[in-house]
This record gives sequence, C-alpha cells and structure tokens, in this order.
Amino acid sequence: MKLTQVLLLALALLALPGCSTGNLEQYAGREPALVMPEYFDGRLTAHGVLRDRGGDVSRTFTAELHGSWNNDGVGTLAELFVFSDGEVQERTWTFRPRPDGSYDATAGDVVGTGRISTEGNAMHLDYTLTVRYKGRDMDIAVDDWMWRIDEETVINHSVLKKWGFKVGTLQLSITRRDTPCPANCPR
Repeated sequence: MKLTQVLLLALALLALPGCSTGNLEQYAGREPALVMPEYFDGRLTAHGVLRDRGGDVSRTFTAELHGSWNNDGVGTLAELFVFSDGEVQERTWTFRPRPDGSYDATAGDVVGTGRISTEGNAMHLDYTLTVRYKGRDMDIAVDDWMWRIDEETVINHSVLKKWGFKVGTLQLSITRRDTPCPANCPR
C-alpha cells in the first residue's frame, strides 16, 4: 500500500468517532416534546462545562437566556454567558420557521445560517460559530443536540470541530424560570 493510501485510511478511521450523536427520528413520540416556541419562551438559566479535545474541563460557565416569539412564529433568544475565567459573551439568536417545521437559525457570530430540526423530546442544530482563540478568530463547526428531560429542564451536548476533527465538547443544562425577567436580563 502506498504511503498516501495509508495516510488517507488513517484519517478516515480517525474521523469515525466524530460522527453525529444520532438520528433525530429515533426520538419521535418521546415526551415531553421539545417545542421551540413553548420551551424557549421567557427566562431560562444554563450551567455548563467546556471540555477540550482530551476531555478535560477547560472552563465552566453560567448563562442567562431570554426567549420571545412574534405572531409570525419568529423567535429571538438572547444569551449572556459568564465563564469561570471572567470572559463574558453575548449572543442573540433569531429563529425563522420553515415550511417543513424546521427553523433557520442566525446570530451575529454564526457563519451563514444554521438549521434546527426537532422530533419528540429532541432538537438538533448544525451551525458554524466564529470564536476568538489565542487572539484570532476561528470558525468552529458545532453539532448541537438537546433533549427535554421534564417541563423545566433541557440537557445540551455539543461537539465542536475544526477541519473535521473534534476540538472539544460542551455540556450544559438549561432550566426554565417562572420568575419575571429582571431589568438586566438579556433581551
């Protein structure tokens, strides 16, 4: 076997463990259903960890989120993240419904348009995020999965990739809050 063929085979084998978390259809009928305008409406809180490619926790974070929806079914989700190293990030998502029931997802630091699909208690979002790393911007592919556990809780697992290779993961829990959004809540 030529050296080029061996290298290509090795690269293909390395990419296998990075495949998607699953097939969305396997969650059909699971309850409670993760309905975007229902769950992501109002005030939410998130707690999570960012893990490097070796699995070590590199940072923890908390986030305040505020979602709202207009009469056309377009949603906005404002996020304010505070990381354990003091970094603060803000992101505002816009979710536009599509005829097939999915959503287009855009934000200021998202390259192009992401696509959100839901089935049963699960949601899948694929997008490319521009992040600041060591003083420069870098585009990271995000394979984002969420599962609604109960009326208040969603668990999120994201695989972060650069050039097809896993560079990290993100795990978080999101909890709905019944209390009104305070004046400093992201909008």
